[in-house]
Amino acid sequence: MLTDSTIETWLREDVGHHDVTNDLPGETAGRLVATEGGVAAGIDAASAVFEYLDCTVESAVADGTSIESGDVLLSVSGPTRDVLRGERPAVNIAAHASGIATKTRQAADAAREMSDDVSIAGTRKTTPGLRGVEKRAVAAGGGDTHRLDLSQMAMVKDNHVAKMGLGGAIEHVRERASFATQIEAEVESPDDAPRAAAAGADIVLLDNMSPQECARAVELLAENNHGDVLAEASGGITIETVPEYAETGVDVISMGSLTHSAPAVDLSFRTDED
Repeated sequence: MLTDSTIETWLREDVGHHDVTNDLPGETAGRLVATEGGVAAGIDAASAVFEYLDCTVESAVADGTSIESGDVLLSVSGPTRDVLRGERPAVNIAAHASGIATKTRQAADAAREMSDDVSIAGTRKTTPGLRGVEKRAVAAGGGDTHRLDLSQMAMVKDNHVAKMGLGGAIEHVRERASFATQIEAEVESPDDAPRAAAAGADIVLLDNMSPQECARAVELLAENNHGDVLAEASGGITIETVPEYAETGVDVISMGSLTHSAPAVDLSFRTDED
């Protein structure tokens, strides 16, 4: 949830202690315009910046809308000083979020070339303070948000396994988790996938495996009567390799790069005087 305090932090960071640049009289209107194609996201957050400054957002496209160069993403009017103060934070947040949505849409489209059943998901590799914006951008691009925080799902990772063993780590987490909490176990070889399922994992994360190894892990889960356990492929997967993973039979392909390295979509803010 985007709060007023978050918006205030963004604005204070940009304004500093003395803003001469935007201290202009009168009223103005402006438009947030795409200068390249992509998928719009972060528009609600950009609108909230202007609304916090008591500007009027007159129209805005919905998150998830495909955009082309020249498209207007939102229009705003109000005191010149406030419109210009809101410009940079609004442009930056929308450009960043739109980049995430665009990359997610590319990954989802690549997966659909091979399978309609696999989901593309983000991870917790988000920018501190911007997880809500970034996760919503993943959703806008057609992806799954995965867990939003540590409380939403218990994950048994390699450091747990190193300390307690695979079965012991899953049991340790299971004893402490709510009955409503799913448990995901990270494994590094196909043979460990059915072992994790037998130990009580609801989801098996196939970490840094090749497409061939993922396909074998899915086969082993089925052969050992664990076909109801979800298989998630993750680790170093790119847009180019998504199709290879999508045809392995995994249920989910998660990609940290959707949030931590998606290039921003180029956007520009233009006032009516431009």
